[in-house]
Amino acid sequence: MTVTDSPFLKACRREPVPHTPVWFMRQAGRSLPEYRKAREGIAMLDSCTRPELVTEITLQPVRRHGVDAAILFSDIVVPLKAIGVDLDIKPGVGPVIAEPIRTRADLARLRPLDPADVSYVAEAVRGTVAELGDVPLIGFAGAPFTLASYLVEGGPSRNHEHTKAMMYGAPELWAELVDRLAGIAAAFLSVQIESGVSAVQLFDSWAGALAPADYRRAVLPASAKVFSAVAHHGVPRIHFGVGTGELLGLLGEAGADVVGVDWRVPLDEAARRVGPGKALQGNLDPAVLFAPTAAVQEQADEVLAAARDLPGHVFNLGHGVLPDTDPDALTRLVAHVHERTAG
Repeated sequence: MTVTDSPFLKACRREPVPHTPVWFMRQAGRSLPEYRKAREGIAMLDSCTRPELVTEITLQPVRRHGVDAAILFSDIVVPLKAIGVDLDIKPGVGPVIAEPIRTRADLARLRPLDPADVSYVAEAVRGTVAELGDVPLIGFAGAPFTLASYLVEGGPSRNHEHTKAMMYGAPELWAELVDRLAGIAAAFLSVQIESGVSAVQLFDSWAGALAPADYRRAVLPASAKVFSAVAHHGVPRIHFGVGTGELLGLLGEAGADVVGVDWRVPLDEAARRVGPGKALQGNLDPAVLFAPTAAVQEQADEVLAAARDLPGHVFNLGHGVLPDTDPDALTRLVAHVHERTAG
């Protein structure tokens, strides 16, 4: 088997598969003791700049769980840090921006991303691909809205009030901000694709805070620009957000080949909302993994049943692996999905 013939890429292309492929968002790290050991004493953003460490962390869940794809160990704010934005990832908080972007003058701090800015990412991808063999590697970037929210709010936000104030009250400034971020995200994805990743995912973690009309007007053009910019590479493009049940059709419309679905919408209903021509990814509730094995398998079977008639399905959680998840629960889940769908 070659990478191109892997179950994961076949599912993304909506082709027949030997079994439903499985990978987990945030599988590279968080719940694994070997990850915590590898990163001991190393700050998150520093660890993303060390290619050998990135490769080791990316490979850990493949070795342990037998997942059908790896996802590069990195962070959505890496390209922002690389162009000089003063930020840090604070444990237990997330990305914190020293000087939030609130005015047109602040936009000057967002210069285009040059591939040389993230040469360590390219090196990490090449080294990881060489180690993975026939297991595909997924690259990723943060979507313009989510990156903009961090930059405008100064960090994670529950209500996104500064972000929405700019979006509604200074629409031209907002449009220029997300357009610049679209260019940065597209450049970051291109570096990863040109270095050897087999698919890319655009994470719009906070898009669920938006009403559909606001998403269509103020966000969709920038996300579509990202997908359009990397379309010529020919790799599958995945689009994911949390709480995006009302936006699923728009996420597909932005240009993704695969739409990620969180746990709130059954996959058969998600397929109806997304429309034809797209594969779906998801969507077991990450909290289910804390239940006994039989209950986890029962819930997984419900996901598989809802996806039974889909032309392309990649099994995943409806969000990232929670930090206190038992790694053995993930390993058992992978085996269960493979066993249930083989043949």
